[in-house]
Amino acid sequence: EFHETQDLHIHIPEGATPKDGPSAGIGMCTAIVSVLTGIPVRADVAMTGEITLRGQVLPIGGLKEKLLAAHRGGIKTVLIPEENARDLKEIPDNIKADLTIKTVKWIDEVLAIALAKQPIPLADDVATTAKALKSDDALEERVNTH
Repeated sequence: EFHETQDLHIHIPEGATPKDGPSAGIGMCTAIVSVLTGIPVRADVAMTGEITLRGQVLPIGGLKEKLLAAHRGGIKTVLIPEENARDLKEIPDNIKADLTIKTVKWIDEVLAIALAKQPIPLADDVATTAKALKSDDALEERVNTH
């Protein structure tokens, strides 16, 4: 129902500038959840990872450069895709010692670490009812149009 009363504008400056890949996916998803729930993202956490439509966190390139930048920026905790754990051998020991590097596979793991507190999920009966209503509306619409 938020879409009836709220607007969400996502602005990505220089979005057309070529990048190394979709590694900001979990960051953008976390920012959207933060805005919609009113729960702030922790300032001491950085994250990188592509995200699928189902919420799975996929590997990225350029992990070494991203961890070095986080370290230079004073970040304490960095979330990386689970599949990038093997790339940690390329990271200097002093950087690994100064950072808490956590591997994640799903967006719920990201949100559990990155948000200042956990959002309250919809109760199963509310979510099930909402899905059923949408299915009934869609069925009725199909029946009425044919």
